[in-house]
Amino acid sequence: MTEQTQSYLFLAVLLGVAVAFPLVMLGLARLWATVYSPAKPGPAKAAPYECGLESTGDAWVQLRSGYYLYAIVFLIFDVEALFLLPFAVAFTSLPVGAFVAILVFLLLLVEGLVWAWQKGVLEWN
Repeated sequence: MTEQTQSYLFLAVLLGVAVAFPLVMLGLARLWATVYSPAKPGPAKAAPYECGLESTGDAWVQLRSGYYLYAIVFLIFDVEALFLLPFAVAFTSLPVGAFVAILVFLLLLVEGLVWAWQKGVLEWN
C-alpha cells in the first residue's frame, strides 16, 4: 500500500467510526427506552405541568417585539465589546494591519448602533 492509500484508508475508517458511533448510541438508547421504560399513557401524563399548578385560562401570551429587539441589540453589543478586550490588552504589540482591522470592526459596531437608534429600537415606551 502506498502512503496516499493508507491516508485515505485512515480517513475512511475514521468516517465509518464517526457515523457508526452515534448510530449505535441512538440504537442502544432506543433499546433501553423500550425495555426498561415502556410508555404508560394516562390523563396525568398527558396534562401540561407548570409549577405544580393546574393550568387555567389561555396559554397565549403576547409580548411586544420591542423586548426581543432590545435584548438582541444588548447581546450584539455585549459580545462585540468582549471582542475588544484582547485588542486592548495587546494594543502596543500589534501591527498596523490589526489596528486597521479593529477600526473597521468599530466602524461596523457604530453603524449598527446608528441603525438601531434610527429604527427606534433603543427607545423604551
